[in-house]
Amino acid sequence: MKSSSMTIGQVAGHFGLPTHVLRHWESMGLLQPARVHGDRRRYTYDDLVRVASIVVVKRAGLSLVDIREFLGSMHTTTRNEVLRRNRDALRAKMTALRSALELLEAALDCPYNDITTCPIYRTNLAELVDTDSDTTRRVTG
Repeated sequence: MKSSSMTIGQVAGHFGLPTHVLRHWESMGLLQPARVHGDRRRYTYDDLVRVASIVVVKRAGLSLVDIREFLGSMHTTTRNEVLRRNRDALRAKMTALRSALELLEAALDCPYNDITTCPIYRTNLAELVDTDSDTTRRVTG
């Protein structure tokens, strides 16, 4: 693929994307494929690397604006600021997801008919429920 080029349909198929997504990314300034006869887009290997980069960082939660800034920045400090900001947000999401997974696992292991009365389940919710009142901290079983 390094010496040939691909059509928008081929690139879309390769990455499992609708063609309109690639057109949108182009309109946002994320992609600049070459144009050939009839104003048809042709994607090179470098374009595929760029599409792969967009796909991966989009999965990580970056917005298209942040992706454009990340990929387009010639200044390491600017690029790193975008990455740090999004890394911190991703870490927060991961913490929330781990907490949610722990709650689901506690619920799966709970023998109580009413899940809300399960001490283990309640322990997993204690931080959200806690209002500094002794009555809400009590776990009943």
